[in-house]
This record gives sequence, structure tokens and C-alpha cells, in this order.
Amino acid sequence: MGRPLLAPTAVQTLLETLEASARWCQRLDGWVRLWVSMLAGALSALAFAPLYFWPIFFFTFPALVWLIDGAARRSPSWREAVLVGWFFGFGFFFVGLHWVGFAFVVDADAHGWQLPFVAVLFPGGLALFFGVAAASARIFWQNGVGRALVLTCAICVTEWLRGHIFTGLPWNLLGYAWAGSDVMIQTSSVYGIYGLSLVTLLMAALPATLVLADGRRSLMRWPLLLVPSLLVGLYLFGTYRVPATPVATFPSLAVRLVQPNVPQNEKWKPELFERNWRTLVDLTRSPGLGSRRVVIWPEAAPPFFMLSTDGAMEAIGVLMPDTAVLLTGTQRVQRGSPNKYFNSLVAIDGAGRLAALYDKSHLVPFGEYLPFFQLLEPLGIRQLTGANGGFSQGSGVRSIGVAGLPAFGPLICYEAIFPGAVVDAKNRPQWLVNVTDDSWFGPWAGPYQHLGIAKIRAVVEGLAVARAANTGVSAIIDPYGRIIASLGLDESGVVDSSLPKPLESTIFSFAGDAIFAGMMLALVGIVFIFSRTTS
Repeated sequence: MGRPLLAPTAVQTLLETLEASARWCQRLDGWVRLWVSMLAGALSALAFAPLYFWPIFFFTFPALVWLIDGAARRSPSWREAVLVGWFFGFGFFFVGLHWVGFAFVVDADAHGWQLPFVAVLFPGGLALFFGVAAASARIFWQNGVGRALVLTCAICVTEWLRGHIFTGLPWNLLGYAWAGSDVMIQTSSVYGIYGLSLVTLLMAALPATLVLADGRRSLMRWPLLLVPSLLVGLYLFGTYRVPATPVATFPSLAVRLVQPNVPQNEKWKPELFERNWRTLVDLTRSPGLGSRRVVIWPEAAPPFFMLSTDGAMEAIGVLMPDTAVLLTGTQRVQRGSPNKYFNSLVAIDGAGRLAALYDKSHLVPFGEYLPFFQLLEPLGIRQLTGANGGFSQGSGVRSIGVAGLPAFGPLICYEAIFPGAVVDAKNRPQWLVNVTDDSWFGPWAGPYQHLGIAKIRAVVEGLAVARAANTGVSAIIDPYGRIIASLGLDESGVVDSSLPKPLESTIFSFAGDAIFAGMMLALVGIVFIFSRTTS
């Protein structure tokens, strides 16, 4: 035979490589299959901050489909699939949330011994959600396109559950892989982060349909066309939605964010209290303070109980211009039998008077309070913050009005990560204030992931976010998720900016997860149709 007239195209080569990879994954068995699944999950975490290498999803999630194919061939039970899913989830969370370990070495003498247990139990517990998703999908597994849709449904349901049950931990939901692009996150204003995760996972899983579950080449190639179509759709919607010009700002409302950059292991040492307080004061006094209308300090910024410390409020009154307001995180104590401790955000006016108070309502398990403390405290386990007995829970999310300021929604640290639970829907605020201490989150991945979440929260709610972080990244984020002013990680300084006005509303701000639920029902209907056809 003569040589072909045309050499294989790059697309043909890619498709052939994917087909070969599919059959290789499907043939794996035993521990090799599980280790490959863990590797695929670990590589998937590269899609999140700080790398945002989202194309990896188009290789790792098809691999998960093919590995479940192999498990389905060897056993009619869902038990093999649950192992594949669990190992995938363990790799995913071990790498994506590795920064949690830094919190246990801040006070290594007290908490360092817990680190090996956390390194296994934390990602291992979260991996159960992927295990349940894989097992559920296996029950309805199909030979062709339907299996990619079934897995998409199952993972999206368990991701929603992960964000809600056991107080919830909706960190690194799949849609957050787009947080590095202002354009690609805009559809979250319609169907929220869970809807964006659904679209993301659907695109990622569809390349698996090149090969059927039984290893034969699929004759259906049209599902592959959905991938570029959806990508282009996300891009075009975002391009259309984001204006070319800056968002209008509130007149005469200048904001200053203060980032002291105090290391967490030095923050609460009594011998350093004066130095840390002086750092806050000196940065606040940076040139231009007289023109600022509001100054924002990070979570627990004062190194003492500010509201009950003699002279502290008077000092704020001397520091701040008469027309300015200080918003700061602070720990506070409510005297009683026993005392109660709160992680709070307070507003202090230019006369040094308390103008508003908010107590954090969504506390961090094991960080700010100890679940099952009667069982765990005798074992030597303590919450990381060191507050006696842990923090008490506030009354819930609400809008706060302070004279001269547009009403704002306070969010302390990781309260900002909960979709649909960051604003008082009956009294919608005009902006969000997020005070945080990301020094708990390690030196790189954790703080940037937290920032990406704040960006999407701004898009979803159509509200600007003023984010003051102890060690960074402090930023003013407009309602389209664009960072208009910021100070980088591990820097000390201030961010001076105007405050963007809110959008009238977003579809998500009044529909909530209803559109996501509709998308899920539609996908289930399509799965049912495929179950009635042959591939």
C-alpha cells in the first residue's frame, strides 16, 4: 500500500491517544487501579488556585469514568466503584487542601502531634463524598454516553451535600477552577457555583464517551462537540456581561484596607502585643487617612479583647478622623457563668463609640469550636484558636447599617465560602465586608483559593467585596469579580480605593439554587432517555 496522502491531524492523534488511555485504564485491576485513581484525583487539584490549570479536568475525570468502567466489568456490585471514587477523592482533597496542615504547626507544641492524623482523616473523610458518588453512579451505569451523565449527576449531588451537611465545607467546588478568569465565572450569576460546577464536570466527563464501557470505540462523536460549544458559551456570556468600563462607585466613599502581615505564631504572644498594635495604628495613619470614609482591619486584628480593654476605644477615637468609621474583626468576651467568647466584627465611629456589632455565626469545626468536646477534650484535642471553651455562635447573617455608610453584609473569614448564605435576602446589603486571617491557610495555595472564592461570591451576589486579610490577599473586588485594588500575600501596607456600587440584582440572588436544581432534573431526564437507547 502507498503512503497516506495526508498525515494524521493533531485532533486525530489526540483522539487516538485518549482511546488508548481509555482502554489502558479499563484494563487496570486491584491496587494499581486504585493508585491511578488517587493520582488522577491529585492532579485534578491543579485546576484550583494558585495554578488554575483547569485543562487537567479533561484528562482526570475521563480517567475516573474509565476506571469505574474497569470496576464494573469485574464486579456487578457497587463496592469496587466506591473504592475507585474514594481513592480519587483522597488524592483530590489531599493535594487541594494540603494547606490545612499549616494551621497545626502554628502552635506545634500543642497541636503538632495531630498533624499526621489530620493528613489522613481530613481528606479521607471528604473523599467519602466521591466514594458515594461513584457508587451511586455505578448503580445506574450505562455503556455509552449515559455513564458520563450519570457520574456528573452523582458528583454534583454529593458536592452540594458536601457544602451543606455537617456544617458544610464547600471549598474547591469544581466551578472554582474558573476563578482565575473574570470572563469565565460570569454564568455563576445565573445558576450559582453549583451550576457552574455542573457545567464544568459535564464538559470534563464527555471525552470519556470516545470509548464505550465495554472497550469498543463509540460511534457517537457528537458529545465531543458539546465541549467546545460549552466553553465558547461560557466565554461569550462572560464577554457580553462584563462591561468594558469600570463600575460606578459611591461618591465620597473612600475605603482603606489595612494589612498588618503579622505572623500567626507571633500574633498572641503577650510580649509582642504592643508591637502588633503599633503596626495596625501606624499603617492606619499612612498618608491620606483624612480622606478615608471607612477603614477596615482584618479578622481579630487587635491583639486583645478590644471592647473590654481600658483605653482601647478612646485610642480608636483619637486615631480615626471624625467622619470616618473603623470596621475591624476582634475577639470579645461576654462575662457570665461561664464566660462566652465570640469572633466578632465591630464598627467604631470617629468618636470611639461602638456603632454596630456582628458575631460570627458559621464557626470552623476544630478551629473555633470542638465538636463532641466531652469525648475529645480528655484525649488532649483542643480547637486551634485556643479560646477557652471555643467560640460561641452568633445569631446569623444580617445586613448592618452605620450612619454615613451604605448597608453592608459582614463575613468573617470562611463565612464567605457558603453559596447563597452570605446575605440577608430580606434586607439586601449594598456591599460585603470580608475580614479574614489567612495566615492560618499557609504561604500560598490556601489564601489564593480563598480569594478566588470571594471573587465568585461577588459575581453571584452582584455585590462588591471589601476584603481585609491579615497576611493577604487584601482586595477590593467589584460586582463582576474584578479585582480593582489589592495588596499581595505576605506584604504589609494599605489598599486605598473607592467602593463600587452594587448591581440591581443577579438571577441567582433571587432564584438561589432553583436553577441548579432544574439543570439537575433536566440532566436526569436526558440520562433516562439514553437508558432507553442503545449506544
